[in-house]
Amino acid sequence: MKKNILILFLLMASYSFSQTVNDYKGVIIPVKYDFQKSENQYRLQTITKMNLQKAGFQAYYSNESAQTEITDRCSVLYVNVVKDNAFLVTKLFIVFKDCYGNEIFKSVIGKSREKEFEAAYFEALNGAFANVYTLNYAYNGNTNFSSKSGFSTQSAPVVSTPVVPAVAAVSVPVVAASTPKVESKTIVNNSTDLLYAQPTSYGYQLIDSDPKVVMKVYKTSNPDSYVAKKGDAQGVLVSKDNQWFFEYYLNDKLVSEKVNVKF
Repeated sequence: MKKNILILFLLMASYSFSQTVNDYKGVIIPVKYDFQKSENQYRLQTITKMNLQKAGFQAYYSNESAQTEITDRCSVLYVNVVKDNAFLVTKLFIVFKDCYGNEIFKSVIGKSREKEFEAAYFEALNGAFANVYTLNYAYNGNTNFSSKSGFSTQSAPVVSTPVVPAVAAVSVPVVAASTPKVESKTIVNNSTDLLYAQPTSYGYQLIDSDPKVVMKVYKTSNPDSYVAKKGDAQGVLVSKDNQWFFEYYLNDKLVSEKVNVKF
């Protein structure tokens, strides 16, 4: 009898702690991580949301009005990006927690040796997100959020809700406080200049005939999709119908720029 009770207890415990990211409808992004001096500094929140959406998640800023769609705070995950202090290397990793503060997922550490802060954080964060892509997230329809057993009942992670400032500490665009709805209109720009892909530790750098580095692209788990940076524009390089497109947001409009690249 005691043996049967023990087996039943172990099965219940296993079920209680077997949560995965697929049990949650979406992810809440704080407007500021602990290591940031200002909200959306280096556009890390923007990059976080872009990567989460690319990985299939519904993602919301903590001050976003669209959060009203979330009727149960336990139906979503709370993301945090943590900086691991290291000498001459920028290290970041990603943590997903539930509404009780339990850790559901922790990524590998993304690294960068770039000297410029914005480039270093960009490369390190995208390196960590490469691990998130391997989760192959797909919401499984779970609706039993608040009644999960086996967890402590501590309060949910606290996310601040101040207004995002108009200008960040660096001269890059920041997320507007009201987070306006992105228009569906797509602006298409076609580039005829042939670019050549040079392999790097993180993916490729695309150079022109000068040669000059035009774009840096970072590998993901999908060989037809890269996180990309071109000047101040940050987005994705994706393959569609055997053609490559650099897609990013400009003034809340989706821009799709055809890229002629030879890998």
